[in-house]
Amino acid sequence: MLKAIRNGFVTLLVLGAIGGGLFEWWNLDLRWRPKTIAKHQDEITKILDGSGWVSPGLSGPKVYMIAYRACGDCDRYEKDEFPKLHGAGIDTRVIMIARADVNGQSKSTATERSTVAELWVNRNWGLFQKWNNVEPEAWTAPGIHAADGDVARSAVVEVGRVAIEKLEPLFKDNGLRLAYPVLVWWAKDGTMKACACEKPQTYGYVRKDLGIN
Repeated sequence: MLKAIRNGFVTLLVLGAIGGGLFEWWNLDLRWRPKTIAKHQDEITKILDGSGWVSPGLSGPKVYMIAYRACGDCDRYEKDEFPKLHGAGIDTRVIMIARADVNGQSKSTATERSTVAELWVNRNWGLFQKWNNVEPEAWTAPGIHAADGDVARSAVVEVGRVAIEKLEPLFKDNGLRLAYPVLVWWAKDGTMKACACEKPQTYGYVRKDLGIN
């Protein structure tokens, strides 16, 4: 009887150690890995390519980033990682959106909507940089035509929102929840990858896939 109890206790200790090790593996590695986009590749690519992205026009591999202006995680990724990506020739294609209203509450500002429309219409990387260098609440969209009250420009803002509505279930079908910034890229072996890169722990996986140390 005592032997059986001891054996059971040892088994519990071993299982506990294995469980703890698996949790550490998940916590330190697995949870931060990007998702492989194995489904809907053509549809996702078509939506991204057809969006009003802006980029520095570099000749290397492309990385799409979907973001909105008052997104602190988006700002951190841009400030921390864009210099490294650009140094390796990676063309960062930024798709700025003005998020849709939720329960009658606006999730964007008038200046944000105007600037998003301008970026989608004229694809000006310099404007994106200027906007990003000013605190969101201080940005006045100088010289930019207002989107509110302009049917055409309001429609452009809505196109961005529709693109997100289309992408969300496609990402979900690949195991990726929608959170910002969303990055989509192609690894050196041609595999399509994506991540909701909210946390710095995800950054290294993107660089690794692109062959950047």
